[in-house]
Amino acid sequence: MMDHRVSRRWLPTGIVGMLAMAFITGCASTSPSSFPMRDDAFPIMTTADGIQFVRTPDRYFDELPDWPYEANYVEIDGLRQAYVDVGPADADETILLLHGQPSWSYLYRTMIPVLADAGYRVITMDHLGMGRSDKPIDVDYHSFLNHTHRLETFIEELGLRNVTAFVQDWGSLIGLYVIGLNPEWFDRVVVGDGTLPEIPEGVVPFELPEDAQAAQDRFYRSISRIPAQQPRFFDEEGKRRFGATADRSYFSNWILFSRNDERFRASLIVEAMTYFPLTKAEIDAYDAPFPARIAMAGPRSFPGLVNTLGGVTAGPWEGLRSFRKPFLTIWASNDPGQLGTHEAQQLLIDQIPGAAGQPHTRLPEASHFLQDDQGEEIARLMIDFIESTPAR
Repeated sequence: MMDHRVSRRWLPTGIVGMLAMAFITGCASTSPSSFPMRDDAFPIMTTADGIQFVRTPDRYFDELPDWPYEANYVEIDGLRQAYVDVGPADADETILLLHGQPSWSYLYRTMIPVLADAGYRVITMDHLGMGRSDKPIDVDYHSFLNHTHRLETFIEELGLRNVTAFVQDWGSLIGLYVIGLNPEWFDRVVVGDGTLPEIPEGVVPFELPEDAQAAQDRFYRSISRIPAQQPRFFDEEGKRRFGATADRSYFSNWILFSRNDERFRASLIVEAMTYFPLTKAEIDAYDAPFPARIAMAGPRSFPGLVNTLGGVTAGPWEGLRSFRKPFLTIWASNDPGQLGTHEAQQLLIDQIPGAAGQPHTRLPEASHFLQDDQGEEIARLMIDFIESTPAR
């Protein structure tokens, strides 16, 4: 069992703690899609507090496949937080779905109807800078504690209680932080390929390479070589089939690539880290929130936020280690990064009391963005979980 305190040896966070696949060869490199808008054509707005931001035009969200949902908004600190709200408003159970980076609520498109048809109120929120939420243009404006503050405010503004949360990737870091500090708001928690790292105060887990361009090129070569239909990375016992481990510089390279590289597109990452190929329309849907690079400060900021977490998550972990309400993990069997390992899943099971005795599972034919690969199955597992664990 791995200790929940994250060391520089192991940090299963961010998009995937991924790229154990630099050894994959022979796949055609993926060229980044063109931005449909120029930065200077994007109107820049300013909040009363002087925060400059852009707002993706609604037309970019028209006619997305399997996405008939209208956007709702809550204004927090002068910036709109977007969300979808489906199902009975007076339902006894509310399900909150939190995405990671660089995805948005579209990731839950096959889960939402299954959960809503079962009679639950289903809410999925776009983090600031993502999806249909407003997008501050300064990368440095985006911070981990700002995201957790916004989630807490969002829950309070909507008056959400008796919540069952599903959290994944950066949605798990943000969501588990808020859950650990506000356990009374939540009846149940489900985590898919996620965690909340506990980093000692003063520790910066990922030093950045001096040659930034070389690091970015290494990352791009690795991510663009992953085929649309993923190979099986693990054998039946969960051991890596390729006998290779991740270069320990991968996450530092990812920080630099996401923050600086012109080739970074949301769809490049999501396509690489789903088990099944995405259609062209689905690829375009993941890129829809970001029609110009000026709109991408949010996703560009996330990986680097891990270097700001030293000493930040100890308090929420105290709450999680006391969380005795039902806590379920649903994992992808083909997530090639550290977040996809048995150890990452077991860490939560061992540390959180409410995980004891629950039907934890690993899904075949699913990769890091498991909601895209197996959304309907995850929704059914959640329904079974809710029905078998009535709120106390």
